[in-house]
Amino acid sequence: MMPRSWIWIVSALWLAGCSKTNSTNPEAQVPANSSTAVAQSGVTPQTEYSSPVASPAPPEIVIPKGTALQVRIDESVDTRRNRVGDQFRASLAQSVTLDGKTVLPKGTHFVGHVTESDASGRLEGRAELALTLDSFELEGKDYRVRTGAIDRVSATHKKRNLTLIGGGGGLGALIGGLAGGGKGALIGAGAGAAAGTAGAAATGKKEVGVAAESLLTFPLQAAVTL
Repeated sequence: MMPRSWIWIVSALWLAGCSKTNSTNPEAQVPANSSTAVAQSGVTPQTEYSSPVASPAPPEIVIPKGTALQVRIDESVDTRRNRVGDQFRASLAQSVTLDGKTVLPKGTHFVGHVTESDASGRLEGRAELALTLDSFELEGKDYRVRTGAIDRVSATHKKRNLTLIGGGGGLGALIGGLAGGGKGALIGAGAGAAAGTAGAAATGKKEVGVAAESLLTFPLQAAVTL
């Protein structure tokens, strides 16, 4: 028969072995409800997020220097009523394309101004009018442009004025000659020349202009980046 003291020793060793086995078992250390424990602790588990990938910027569109901008002017402009600096409006009559893609659609609105406006003098000189484009609007944004100028110059009217003056003098001489011989012819020629000069001065001042709906083509003098 085993002494009672040995029974106690064996029992103590067995209990120690069981305790060591439970302490090394991972499952014994994990709470039965881990999610409940996290919720009660108030600590939110960290989640790893990957940084968003930036999308590449769209390529710039450049309308090259020398591109022809054909526009239809919305209003008449002339040397009689318009002065340097006056603005006018126009719309693109023909779309602008690059590599088969439309970059400026037909109907794009343009704004320009008068760069020169001079009426002819009386009896001499020519009337001159010059226009240029300043900007256009595309998708709610304004773009500045620099274009060549469109010039309009009136024809000279010297020959017409000389005809008026000479014709007046000849008619006066004829009337004067019939009325009073040679002396009357001289008086009539002078009076007729004066009348002809007055008529030329009254009607000789010419104007030049561009009618509404006219088609004008302006070349770009500098590239435009959209």
